[in-house]
Order: sequence, then structure tokens, then C-alpha cells
Amino acid sequence: MRSNDVHTHRPPSLPAKTALLGAAAAGASLSANVPEPQGDGPWPAIPALDEDGPAPTMPYPAGKPNVILIRFGGGVRRLETILDPERTYCPFIYHELYKKHGVCFPNVEIDSSPGIETSHGQGTLYIMTGRFAHYADVDNKPLSDRFVPKVPTVFEYFRHSYVVPEHQALIINGEDRINEDFYTFSNCRPYGIAYRSTVLSLFRYKQFLLRDALEQDRQGRRPLTAQERAEKTRQLNEMNSRDYRRDANGQPIVNPVLDDFWRDWRNYYGTSGLVNPRKDRLLTALTLRALAQLKPRLLMINYQDPDYVHWGNRSFYTRAISIIDEGVREIYSAVQADEYYRDNTVFVIVPDCGRDSNRCMPVPFQHHFNSRSSREIFVVASGPGIVGGGVSVRRASPHQQISVAGTIGKIMGFPTPRVDAGAWVLEEMFA
Repeated sequence: MRSNDVHTHRPPSLPAKTALLGAAAAGASLSANVPEPQGDGPWPAIPALDEDGPAPTMPYPAGKPNVILIRFGGGVRRLETILDPERTYCPFIYHELYKKHGVCFPNVEIDSSPGIETSHGQGTLYIMTGRFAHYADVDNKPLSDRFVPKVPTVFEYFRHSYVVPEHQALIINGEDRINEDFYTFSNCRPYGIAYRSTVLSLFRYKQFLLRDALEQDRQGRRPLTAQERAEKTRQLNEMNSRDYRRDANGQPIVNPVLDDFWRDWRNYYGTSGLVNPRKDRLLTALTLRALAQLKPRLLMINYQDPDYVHWGNRSFYTRAISIIDEGVREIYSAVQADEYYRDNTVFVIVPDCGRDSNRCMPVPFQHHFNSRSSREIFVVASGPGIVGGGVSVRRASPHQQISVAGTIGKIMGFPTPRVDAGAWVLEEMFA
């Protein structure tokens, strides 16, 4: 055993569908009388949770850390990331965040129960909710990922516990998975829409441009021709029709603070789309501006570009890992240079899913076959209160991807009462 390896022996995880009642992320005990959910939901009513509760009155404590949750998205294998320093395509994450300043859980898995898929939208929701579940499109449309979180997300738990504006519970999303823009709240009381997160994405920017152009026209500041007005109205209506998570009046949710953010973005990058970065570099650029302007407390960045390997070129995959790594390096440097975040920010990195290891295929690392390696992932963490020095945490039974939600709750000091009872908080992470 290497000196920086920590081996723990915990009981095997409980069944992935076991409900949790009254257990905070800080480690409250489990109730013996918790009802089992029926299938994939709705989850049985828990009176303490399913009634309207008082709104939070306490601001987020100054001594509590911020959290930047990085979805190492698009699906990545351990082999090209954290297993071997000679073969990693993410040297900053491996050598700096993990080996110098952090801790790695190299044996994290996604449940293999029937209906638990290894794909991006599902993996994102497993991370955000702390529960494995089968997800289907809201209208049961094939090849569509319009999902609704089955239980509250970490953002809802966070904002239900503290007085935090929605733009400080922020998701940065990519341009190729627009449906993930709408994973911002569940239908679970006393959580739900009032405690939602909000999203920055290229899709949201395009919506803002259309809304703003039509508003300028209505005010007579920048008149449009009848043809221009009709075309912009058509485009906006088409974009709004993709939003299946609206307010109580059926209207798309608009945030004035984010509108100001987009005005500043427009002043810098213009409206052509040819100047601003694209793909995962766009997510990094949005994150750097959000840190400077919006000051999020809980931030999730949904990187995605490794998935371009589906087009058949191996380098699309390995190069995309490197681009994410470079983005994380830039974000980490920005955090260290900002007094608001320096020495007060925890990084947590976890993939949405792994990838296959099929040497019989021209490109051996897909992920839609639910193979063993497509369920094998990892977690890297670094920051105040986190074990440092390159500790590798191993135990007899694998850690679970769904443990991330409760772990973030413990880091930030809020309860996560509907995470899965078998998830366990990643206790070995804490110094």
C-alpha cells in the first residue's frame, strides 16, 4: 500500500431505491420506518417534507466555503484521467488539484440496476439529486432528454436553507444539450421552483438577444421592420417552446440580473457568435465572467466535449479532456486571484458517466452499452476542510456517484433529506 492511500471498510451500499428520512448531510441517523418508493416515483409523501415550510431567514454564513462542482462531462474513463500520471490527458487536475492539494476517490460507480442509464442527462441528475432513478422524457418522446428531477436538487436544498439569490446558485451549461438548461428544480415540496437554480448558456444568451430586440422595438428605441419583428417573434416563440419548466403562469423564467450579465457579454463579444468561444471553452469563459460579476456560492459547470468521440475520431475524446483540464486550471487561477473566493472555495470534480472499453470496436470508448467501465468513474476534491496531499481513498465496496449531493450538503452545511440512504457522504474527504 502506498503511504498516501487510505483504505476504508464500510458496509456495502444499501439498495439504491431506499428512501432517506430526516438524515442531514452532516450525518443524521436513518429512520427504520422509511417507506420504499414505488418504482421510480412519485416518492411516498413524507409530512415533514411535503408541506409548505417557512422561507429561509439566515444568509449563507461568511465562514462557510463556496463550492464549484465540475461535471467532467461527455463521459470519461479513469484510464485517460486519474489512473496513470503517464497517460493522463488532464495534468492539472491530476498533478495539482489531486496530487498536490486534494484527494481522489478512484473507485466510484454508477449503479447497475435495471433502468439506471449511463448517459449525460441522467448522470447529471444523479449528481444533482443524490439518487439513482430511471428517467423518461416528459412526453415520452424517443431520444429526448426532457427530464424533471424526481427529488430536490442540491441547489434547492441550498436555497431552502439559506437566503441566497438564484443567480448565486448557478449552472453553466453547454450549447449541445439544451434540455439540461431546464434541470433547475424539482416538483417536490417544500422545495421546487421557489428555490431553483439558474443557468448561463448560449441558448439563454440567444433568448436574451431576441427578447431585448423586441423590447427595444416596443419602446421605439431601435425600431424593427414588420418582417424583422415577425421573424424575431417566431424565433423567440420557437426557443421558448423548448422550455418545459416554466413559472406558475406558464411563462419562461427571466432573471433581470442575468439580463445585465448578457448585456455586458454582448458589449464584449457582440452578437454574431463568431467572436465568443464555443463548446467547452465557452463554458470556461462564462464561468470566469460569472465568478467576477455574479459571485455564485454554489456553481456547477457542465462540461461535455469528450462526447464528440461519437463521431469516430479518438482525438476528439482525448483533446476534449485536455480542454476541460485547461479550463479548470483557468478557473482555479481566477479563484486564487479573487479575495472573495481565495482560501474559501472547494472544487469537486465528478464525471457524468464513464466509457466503454471495447477493443473490438474502432473507437473503443463509447458509453451507451451500459458496460462495466461506462459505470466506473471517480471524484477529485480540493479546498479548505478537504484532505490534501494526494490521498487516494479506497474501500472494499465502491463509492457511489450519488454520494456527491450529500457531500456538498455537508461541505456547505445544509441538509439533503431525500438523497438515497445508500449513498453515504464521502466522509474520507474531510480533513
